[in-house]
Amino acid sequence: MNEVKKTKYWNPYIGGVMLGLVLLSANFISGRGLGASGALKSVVVTTVNTVAPDHAENTAFYKDYNETHKNPMKSWLVFQVFGVLVGGFLSGTFAKRLKFKVEHSPKISSKRRLIFALIGGAFFGFGSQLGRGCTSGSALSGMAVLSLGGFITMACIFGTAFGLAYFFRKNWI
Repeated sequence: MNEVKKTKYWNPYIGGVMLGLVLLSANFISGRGLGASGALKSVVVTTVNTVAPDHAENTAFYKDYNETHKNPMKSWLVFQVFGVLVGGFLSGTFAKRLKFKVEHSPKISSKRRLIFALIGGAFFGFGSQLGRGCTSGSALSGMAVLSLGGFITMACIFGTAFGLAYFFRKNWI
């Protein structure tokens, strides 16, 4: 009989402690918390500066950003996100989990799963700009310094997810 090979993941409590140590180290070493949306903003600004320099010079957002950030790609957030991507790739490689496949419930197709992921990512990106940061920056880093805003952000993130889970659960279970 075929044996089903069970994927082994880290214990989530150990993962949480490790994330806390990384956050503590970031605050101690750089004086700043973690975040990812700022890196995407740096990439977008650099792309617009390269592809449409006239647009970047004549748009208030890009003009202000370029005045305060001489080289957006030298932001520590860009290097942090690059490290996360490389680390995820290496982790998947060493654990033999690096495969080009879409994981989803048998109840939906790969196409539908990718569409939902794209829509969710777009909403999350838009929300991170409205909220002036992603969950890492707003919630985790905010809570690490005991910011009331960080706790409110985390409560809103998990509260919204809990409230919407009922309507979308059939796509995953």
